[in-house]
Amino acid sequence: MRFPARRAVLTGLGLSLLAACAKKAETASAWERIKASGVLRIALEGTYPPFNFQGKDGQLTGFEVDFAKALAAQLGLKPKFQTAPFAGLLGALESGRADVVINQITITPEREAKYDFSEPYTISGVQIIKLKDRPGLEKPEDLAGKKVGVGLGTNYEQWARANVPSADIRTYDDDPTKYQDLKAGRIDAVLNDRLVAADFVKTSPEFVASGEPFAAQGAGVAMKKDPGLKVVIDQAIDALRSSGKLSAISQKWFGLDVTH
Repeated sequence: MRFPARRAVLTGLGLSLLAACAKKAETASAWERIKASGVLRIALEGTYPPFNFQGKDGQLTGFEVDFAKALAAQLGLKPKFQTAPFAGLLGALESGRADVVINQITITPEREAKYDFSEPYTISGVQIIKLKDRPGLEKPEDLAGKKVGVGLGTNYEQWARANVPSADIRTYDDDPTKYQDLKAGRIDAVLNDRLVAADFVKTSPEFVASGEPFAAQGAGVAMKKDPGLKVVIDQAIDALRSSGKLSAISQKWFGLDVTH
């Protein structure tokens, strides 16, 4: 009677050890798995011009699409894009549906506690966007008591809640809807990336990028915690930077180098 029980305990212990080893091996070999697949699975919104959006031909395009393709090529991989609302992008990492997220994910201490980030590939800041004929709203303190539109789960939402607690923060799953509300007067201002704002107002003359950008921020490639994969991604970005490819992609989309 004692031996079967002992055998069951040992068997259970052995299975637990095997599971733990398998999990450790899976974590340690993320880059090997990606390299063996020949594909880098990249999550992004696909609705965030000029970083990533659908062109007139229906294909994904934008600064980050070009950057992601160059990064994959530098790694010897083929890029495979998948789109999701911003709030679901990091969840794609958690579920294993994506290897990396390339979508202007601002590097913050809170996010770094859960994910690894590459070195920054863009440096930007927060910009207030308002209707052109609306007076004021040029400085962060002007947002107090105002209705402010931000992307759900973005750095702009976090910044507004932390720095302008009296503002009425309205969250959105996409960019177009919040600008529709801004145009209709349902909100007073939108907070977004200064680079996005500069591009957006070129084709939307009823809006203006108001005041100077603030709260400087860097965006990096997000991935699950894996030091080995981070090293490989950083080395690839360094190679793109040294070759001039990263700067050339930036010049194509912004007319200046926003990568440092």
